[in-house]
Amino acid sequence: MNADSSPPDGPSSLPDPQPAGAVSINRRRWWIHLFLISAYILLVGVFGREHSEAHTHIPALSHTVRGLLIVCTIELLVFALVLGLALVASRASRDDLLLRWRRGFWPVPLGVGYSIAIRLALFIIMMAAGIALIVTHVMTAQSLQEFVAANRPDVEAIVDISAMRQNPLYFWLVLTVVSFVVAGLREELWRSAFLAGLRALWPQHFGTRTGQITAVAIAAIVFGFGHLGMGLLAVLFAGCLASDWG
Repeated sequence: MNADSSPPDGPSSLPDPQPAGAVSINRRRWWIHLFLISAYILLVGVFGREHSEAHTHIPALSHTVRGLLIVCTIELLVFALVLGLALVASRASRDDLLLRWRRGFWPVPLGVGYSIAIRLALFIIMMAAGIALIVTHVMTAQSLQEFVAANRPDVEAIVDISAMRQNPLYFWLVLTVVSFVVAGLREELWRSAFLAGLRALWPQHFGTRTGQITAVAIAAIVFGFGHLGMGLLAVLFAGCLASDWG
């Protein structure tokens, strides 16, 4: 891969927008691509919600090391199949997916910085919103605390917290394989494919800098829906955190 070691010239690492209609595409192929990518994350949200409402004591990723590895493998294979079919349909290139490495080492610190900044901003906004609700007497401190407790992200629906405390291997697999591969890498590839579909089908809307920001916001909303099984606050948090793409 070609890498430019020069420092970044701005806050965005996106390629220069292409003028609408500059490249002829097969819209039907891209519609199939976008349908597959969108349906995947929406079905993840629906099945996650059904699993949560079933009141099962078994988390979605199992409570044993063996079960965790099996479920993670199955999830990755299913995603790889869906992504593969989408890419075969659209014939998306590496540039379409924004997977070409640019600007040498700079994407690493910029990515970490964006990620930390948006998490910090989200925390500040949530704290400010809570204080505003209390000060304006919309909610009392106790009722706000009860609301947060009742709607907090249901992590137990995904992994076994007690197994994380008692089994070091389970703990480290959750922190590495689950967090960085099953969740992190899959999210980046899904979002890359989703954004490529939006840009290909509606270049006049999503081909400009402003349009790219709008596309990221739409992707964040759709991605948040995939966390429906963990509760409404999890959908909100995931959607907000999923907007740290640059």
